[in-house]
Amino acid sequence: MLALYGPIAVFTVMAVGFAVAPLAISAALRPQHPNPIKLATYECGVETIGTSWIQYYVGFYLYALVFVVFDVETVFVYPWAVAYGRLGLFALAEMVIFIGTLVVGLIYAWKKQALRWW
Repeated sequence: MLALYGPIAVFTVMAVGFAVAPLAISAALRPQHPNPIKLATYECGVETIGTSWIQYYVGFYLYALVFVVFDVETVFVYPWAVAYGRLGLFALAEMVIFIGTLVVGLIYAWKKQALRWW
């Protein structure tokens, strides 16, 4: 039984080691004397006016999610369009289902006014 799980244990130890070793080395080598200028919030070389902790409207988050969904759609549709001649009718049906699902998502986002920029 140990022979079966031995390689898994070795890979687990190696994976944890590769993740922890750089963190430990950087913690040991970093400067230990922070000053207020290093701890200040950096905004394009200009000192911040007021607090840098602000609340964003959740609509921006929804708008970004809808953008990502349709950006991923482009990533899937482009290779399909390039290889369409070799794929046949089955691939056309699959793409119609895929785009139909995305259209349903677009209609849902439109009804929820997630695309309204205010």
